[in-house]
Amino acid sequence: MLQCQDCEYFSHDEKTGRVILRCNPFSTIKEPACLEKLQLLRMDALLKSYQAVVNWYKKLEPMQKRMFEFMKREMDDVDEADSWKNQYYPDDEENDEQAPSPQ
Repeated sequence: MLQCQDCEYFSHDEKTGRVILRCNPFSTIKEPACLEKLQLLRMDALLKSYQAVVNWYKKLEPMQKRMFEFMKREMDDVDEADSWKNQYYPDDEENDEQAPSPQ
C-alpha cells in the first residue's frame, strides 16, 4: 500500500504542521485508502469551520441578549401606550343603554 508521504500529491506545511493532499478524487486517486484519507481531511476541515462558526455565535450571544431585552422593553412600551384603546368602561355601556334612541 502506498503511503501518503511517498505520493507526489502529498505536501506537508512545515509552519503549521498541516497535511495537504492535492489529490483529485475523480482522476488522481491511486488507491482506495487515498479516498478515505481525503474524506477524513475534508471532514476535519468541515469540523474546524463549524467550530469557528460556533465560537463566533458565542461571541455574539451577549449582544443578542441585550438586543432582545431592548426590543422587549420597546414592545412593552408600545403596548402600554396603546392600552387606553382597549380599556373597558362599564359606565359607558350604561349610558348607551339609558340614552334615548333617535327617531
